[in-house]
Amino acid sequence: MKLSELVGTIPGEVRIIGDGSVEIQNICADSRTVKPGDLFICTPGMRSDAHAFAPAAVQSGAVALLVERKLELDVPQVIVKDARSATSYVAAQFHGNPAKRMRMLGITGTKGKTTASFLLKSILEEAGMKVGLIGTVCSMIGDETIPAKLTTPDPIETQEMLSRMADAGCECVVMEVSAHALAFNRLAGIEFEVGAFSNFSQDHLDFFDSMDSYFACKLRFFDPAVTKHIVYNADDDRVAAGIEGLGREALRVGIREGSDVYANDIEINERGSSFLMSWHKHFRLAVALKLAGVFNVYNALLATGMAISLGVDEEAIRRGLEDVRSVPGRIELLETNTPYRVILDYAHSPDSLENILRAVRQTTKGRMIALFGCGGNRDSAKRPLMGEIAGELADYCILTSDNPRGEDPMAILDAIEQGIRGTGCEYVVIENRREAIRYALQQAKPQDVVVLAGKGHETYQEIKGVRYPFNEKTVVAELLKELEM
Repeated sequence: MKLSELVGTIPGEVRIIGDGSVEIQNICADSRTVKPGDLFICTPGMRSDAHAFAPAAVQSGAVALLVERKLELDVPQVIVKDARSATSYVAAQFHGNPAKRMRMLGITGTKGKTTASFLLKSILEEAGMKVGLIGTVCSMIGDETIPAKLTTPDPIETQEMLSRMADAGCECVVMEVSAHALAFNRLAGIEFEVGAFSNFSQDHLDFFDSMDSYFACKLRFFDPAVTKHIVYNADDDRVAAGIEGLGREALRVGIREGSDVYANDIEINERGSSFLMSWHKHFRLAVALKLAGVFNVYNALLATGMAISLGVDEEAIRRGLEDVRSVPGRIELLETNTPYRVILDYAHSPDSLENILRAVRQTTKGRMIALFGCGGNRDSAKRPLMGEIAGELADYCILTSDNPRGEDPMAILDAIEQGIRGTGCEYVVIENRREAIRYALQQAKPQDVVVLAGKGHETYQEIKGVRYPFNEKTVVAELLKELEM
């Protein structure tokens, strides 16, 4: 594809310096992977500026550059105001604008995106559609699973994935939309038929300077140019005020009175939840969800609201919700063959940790043992908050490493301790996560529940810039085998 054709869809001022007829074989934003014939994207980053790597990219065969300022290099250059946004348009054009060939469905919010996405995918498949999914745990093309790197991938990877989905015959794509993706314009130019807002609570304050800026970024997803139909959790006061403030028509879901789609007669047990779900003046369904916790009732309502917006019938909705047996790393009950239960969950924020512990408490007959930590180089303000929450809700806590990244693990654990000390809850600090899990399993008695929070679906532990294999399901199985000896 000619350079001029490739960049022709970028909105705003675009200036081509040099030969716009040069043929582009591929697009690339990593100078280490440039191949002859590539267009190299120069994006300013938080830690480095890709403009500095342009000479190396040209030396490796890049035949053109997309830049935010002219560089003294003898290749054609496309100058734009925002390289991040432009990348999304260029990648879409290069792959034939695949999103326009499918119905795009996006879910944003602090929690629940992954579970709601899996539930919606199941509903749409029950309605006879082939569905793609892009999210935190993985991407999926029908039944094919592709490991994920980010909740919302970079624009080049996103458009490549959308192209594969369109070529495979996917009719719909369910996508988790992160605040970082919105802040970095990773989805620029993609139009969503339905957008949903699950909830809002503290997270990512290492990146956003305040909760207000974090929330404002989330609301950008509901601009009329981005999202056609809106579904939102009307029981979350912040979300409700934000969506209602837009003055747009939207479908409300919740368990309080007044929602368009609502659940009542909710019963929770250790293996799931049952409830009556109604869409005002349209249907009333008895649903037996295999996912426990009231928060999963909300996830089911959100997925249902999105399905309704697409015209899916009530029986496909019910079957789709009931077909999902578990979501990787989300309140996932492990098969341990022990007199106590072991539950795996991705909870890594104050609100999500509180949700999982409250949900488990409802069905715990013995003690609840909570094992958790906090990630390094992330929002440090949430560490004492999580310590306090766990101390108030659990019977016994084990503080351990999550992904310390570049930080001192003991400094992170000390910050968590500051919150847990005042609760009076008994706790122990074991920095090595494998040994901490071993200790938890040794302490568990019949009818106890061990909650392993923080890692969820992740299969690694990041320590000082290195990712070490660490699949908690595998670790639990190995430790139980060792303890039997």
